Amino acid sequence: MKNILIGLVFSILWASASVATKFGVQSASPLILANVRFFIAGILLLGFSYGFKKDSAFRLPNRNEFKQLALFGFMNTTLYLGLYVCAMKYTAAGIGSLAVSTNPLIIVLLSAWWLHRKPAKAEWLGIVLGMAGVAVATYPLLKNSFTTLTGISLLLISMLTVSAASVYYASVKWELPNLLINGWQVMLGGIFLLPFTAVFSDFNATHWDLTFWGSVLWLSLAVSVVGLICWFYLLRIDTVRASLWLFLCPLFGFFFAWWLMDEPVTVYTIIGTVLVIAGLYAGQKSKLQSIKK
Repeated sequence: MKNILIGLVFSILWASASVATKFGVQSASPLILANVRFFIAGILLLGFSYGFKKDSAFRLPNRNEFKQLALFGFMNTTLYLGLYVCAMKYTAAGIGSLAVSTNPLIIVLLSAWWLHRKPAKAEWLGIVLGMAGVAVATYPLLKNSFTTLTGISLLLISMLTVSAASVYYASVKWELPNLLINGWQVMLGGIFLLPFTAVFSDFNATHWDLTFWGSVLWLSLAVSVVGLICWFYLLRIDTVRASLWLFLCPLFGFFFAWWLMDEPVTVYTIIGTVLVIAGLYAGQKSKLQSIKK
């Protein structure tokens, strides 16, 4: 029951990120929103790790580890989340949540190239179904300006980037605790994003209002801290079963988008979501069978 509750909390928080981002970009330039979020989350994670954890494993990274953290932070935070928050200015919140759910499928493709791992037939089927699902759900939203081609392009690039970051993360033999890894990569990613924020953001158009701070605090505390703690807990219990909670993210994502943003839920939405969930299941089928055995 405890694992189920934590899994539900993770799915809800993870799915809420796109809606929270959508609210935030109404008050500030996307990169300003992202940078403030990264620094708050980084300070909290590192402060908790070094201030309250007495384990000797919670130490400063060495030079080689800093290089690994910097590369991971640049891919996972600067590029992925930087592009994602920009994409959400031009993309429906529900589509943002649906696209994030396809990460495991894109990781299969990148793993085949990077780690020389041949995808199974079920995984190829999952990729096709997942991409088709996003396309179907997006189609009607392109007509009514809830989503634009610019937003979809930025979103797809961000999905490729975070998938590459995940494959890189899996290729490194980390000796640091997960909390430290996440804290450092978020903080370093925020530092790398600062020059882009300074050049491309309109600070005069930023409204430091309740909507902005509500969005930032939710993304920092609920998603980046609580959500990731739940995710790391689920990964520690069982990596494959943890990934199954991603199946619920599109459902919660479209619900939040409909409830809070008045985004339409159409037949295309339902068909697209079903295709993505079917794709995720197909992509995980071989692993699920090995669990049963």
